[in-house]
Amino acid sequence: MDLSELERDDTGRCRLNSPVPAVCRKEPCALGVDEAGRGPVLGPMVYAICYCPLSRLTDLEALKVADSKTLSESERDRLFAKMEEDGDFVGWALDVLSPNLISTSMLGRVKYNLNSLSHDTAVGLVQYALDQGVNVAQVFVDTVGLPETYQKRLQQCFPNIEVTVKAKADALYPVVSAASICAKVARDQVVKNWQFVEKLQDLDIDYGSGYPNDPKTKAWLRKHVEPIFGFPQFVRFSWRTAQSILEKEAEVVTWEDSPTEDQAGLGRITSYFNEGPRTRPHLYHRYFQERGLEPATTL
Repeated sequence: MDLSELERDDTGRCRLNSPVPAVCRKEPCALGVDEAGRGPVLGPMVYAICYCPLSRLTDLEALKVADSKTLSESERDRLFAKMEEDGDFVGWALDVLSPNLISTSMLGRVKYNLNSLSHDTAVGLVQYALDQGVNVAQVFVDTVGLPETYQKRLQQCFPNIEVTVKAKADALYPVVSAASICAKVARDQVVKNWQFVEKLQDLDIDYGSGYPNDPKTKAWLRKHVEPIFGFPQFVRFSWRTAQSILEKEAEVVTWEDSPTEDQAGLGRITSYFNEGPRTRPHLYHRYFQERGLEPATTL
């Protein structure tokens, strides 16, 4: 699995794929969708699809693919290698979303939450398979959010395809299990080979599971937070755990459009519903404040 594109630029996303087996262009195929790394505060989130002809699903099941979370790293690697060997009837594609992309999406002016990002990525991968000529007849997806809502959206996007969205689909459908393995193998490889451009001193690569509630992960975050520049790009700085550590360990920054001292007395919006007198200074638009302009009462 060649992840050199992401290693050269780990701020965005990259897509990888196997060659499309000839039989998958001719025969109706089942396609599974799953992800790895949705919850961690460290590292990328990887979405994967895996597909094979309906007539070969028993062959895929014979590989004994299973939910990647129930397999050891060596078992996942072995099964992925086996799927690569069986490239005459099994194909896959990945979308690797960097921590930086996830955080900037979630904290942008127009909020783009993780569920929406996940749904759009899954839709994009299914469409990619279709664009590559895969004869997709059925799609099976491990749900994100409510299965009914997610399935309705996917069915609207692909009205000519039979779509099934279920919780724990990676344990129910072999083609989703296979996608789960592809995603997990890719994420593990990215995390293991992550290039820290920040040149951290005394870099500790033992950061635990990477999940926000892991004490070892929290300790790693506290150790590698920079008071001015924050965290390395390996960290999803939009996660609450990371934000809490920034609030405690990093320097306070006053931005150009931060409230001035004159504005400090302004209350929360809920205070406007409280009874009792209050004073609220009249503040003119920043354009006038910056230029020292005041209203003329007399000419």
